[in-house]
Amino acid sequence: MLGFISARQAGLDDPVRLRRAESTRRVLSLELNKDRDVERIHGSGINTLDIEPVEGRYMLSGGSDGVIVLYDLENLSRKPSYTCKALCSVGRSHPDVHRFSVETVQWYPHDTGMFTSSSFDKSLKIWDTNTLQPADVFHFEGTVYSHHMSPVATKHCLIAVGTKSPKVQLCDLKSGSCSHILQGHKQEVLAVSWSPRHEFVLATASADSRVKLWDVRRASGCLTTLDQHNGEKSKASSEAANTAHNGRVNGLCYTNDGLHLLTIGTDDRMRLWNSSTGENTLELYSGSKDCNILAWIPALREPLPDDISEKSLPQQHLNPAYEDAWSSSDDEG
Repeated sequence: MLGFISARQAGLDDPVRLRRAESTRRVLSLELNKDRDVERIHGSGINTLDIEPVEGRYMLSGGSDGVIVLYDLENLSRKPSYTCKALCSVGRSHPDVHRFSVETVQWYPHDTGMFTSSSFDKSLKIWDTNTLQPADVFHFEGTVYSHHMSPVATKHCLIAVGTKSPKVQLCDLKSGSCSHILQGHKQEVLAVSWSPRHEFVLATASADSRVKLWDVRRASGCLTTLDQHNGEKSKASSEAANTAHNGRVNGLCYTNDGLHLLTIGTDDRMRLWNSSTGENTLELYSGSKDCNILAWIPALREPLPDDISEKSLPQQHLNPAYEDAWSSSDDEG
């Protein structure tokens, strides 16, 4: 590390290289915090966690017992060792508690006064944090596996929902109804994630081994289907074409800058995709067939400046589907 610093001071090395080296060192040295604990409330397994992005202080957890717990992560005792306390919970005695396992919880991206939860009881609930009462409830015909609100949307209030149905449901918080659906998958939709870079772009993962990218403004909807072989599938291969994994795709998430998408499947693989071109850039072993992606470590590369648009990227590397979808001005609806 001292060599990197000396080279940087002498102007012989790129500052990004130093940042990546230090970030990698810190990631590889991660271990459980021995001074911080979390109060145990759930009586069984915890399926989902979410820390609110406004202050980074409050955390939601959803368990297989149907219980939702809200924690305060701040060290109010000012002691070196402390336990994060639960502020409140939607327990089994609550009249509006989920009847079955809670699969996803998420804070409203711009305000801690609201959060959402979805469950195997075929419902998505919008909660008022102050009263712990549901402000709205969406019901579905099948089991709900995942839902997500866009962290950057300013022109819509859509919640994408993946259920046992192959159709992706889009629920509108403003109207309180399911505004429309996205059709293209052949089996249940297991994971959904909005792009943190383009508010109308949605990624979905399914049990049909496919990952699709959508522009919800378009009539056709689907922008592209990710292909693990990058269009170079061998004729001798028995693997299906235009599949992201050789099995169910359990989870996916974007990098913080929105430039890449990480997916994980039951084929013991994680894959990293270029979100603009749809190219499969990296394959890793996940080590578990039942793993779901929960979070992404902050990007180790420099994001593009805000004043550089996709138009400035080399056209031969940009998927033609995106040229139409992302070329609109900020003033368009």
